[in-house]
Amino acid sequence: LAVMRLVQEGRLGLDQSIVEILPALDGAGKRKITVRQLLTHTSGLPSWHPWFIPLRCLPHSRRKEALHRLLINEPLEAEPGEITAYSDLGFMLLAWIIEEISGQRLDRYVNEAVYDPMFIEDLFYIDRWSVSVPTDEFAATQLCPWRQRLLKGHVDDDNTWVMGGVGGQAGLFGTAIEVGVLAETLRLIAAGSETAGPFTSRTVNQFFERQASGRALGFDVPTHPDSSTGQFFADSSVGHLGHTGTSFWIDPEKALVVILLTNRVHPFRFSTGILPFRPRLHDTVVQELGLA
Repeated sequence: LAVMRLVQEGRLGLDQSIVEILPALDGAGKRKITVRQLLTHTSGLPSWHPWFIPLRCLPHSRRKEALHRLLINEPLEAEPGEITAYSDLGFMLLAWIIEEISGQRLDRYVNEAVYDPMFIEDLFYIDRWSVSVPTDEFAATQLCPWRQRLLKGHVDDDNTWVMGGVGGQAGLFGTAIEVGVLAETLRLIAAGSETAGPFTSRTVNQFFERQASGRALGFDVPTHPDSSTGQFFADSSVGHLGHTGTSFWIDPEKALVVILLTNRVHPFRFSTGILPFRPRLHDTVVQELGLA
């Protein structure tokens, strides 16, 4: 959503080389990568690395610079545009790009540019180095083996946690109601309501459109016959899945939004029960509403 706002304002181009924005990446084999490829997971970057292991040994003040250095030096697994493979690293780079252009930390820019204009308060990052977390208000995620605690009010993602809780790939907390407000607002804007939030219909529909990679810009799309949306969501639907068991799906043709905030990783991250549950949930909702 932060990228959507920057693109709408003309401050960022979808087909702009990321080296134009982050010159430090020049010479690291990343000149051909575009913003569009980061959004569609076609950059050629690997999916994930356990960078929290070396980063947690550094003082807090040095971790962002160290993370940037790791991103600069990371070799590609494929030529940009060659394959589609989900990459946390790509969204780490997007966060760096957003901060470089906006001049603000990611969470502060998102609040100012996206959530505040939508009157959304209960979607937020938690800066664990400056905020005391009221853990009673948060659902627990996993029993983390290396943090040696049950996580409540702390981001589940290891790499984001060592960076203080704010990341391009993870870190958001929120309520089902507010995620629903966000998704429904995007649906209304896409349908033509220009008074529902900080985006134009043109921008939202541009990002909702399925790309050559098979994904939308920053959003997932149904992949039949085994989509988490089940069998009834339209091909034009967009959504996102979270590692901990969260998801939202927007079906513009049925005017339908479904939010699922559950807890796949509790108490351990290896449970796979969410895989058959998600499509059953979405099929049941569509059938109960008479939209099948």
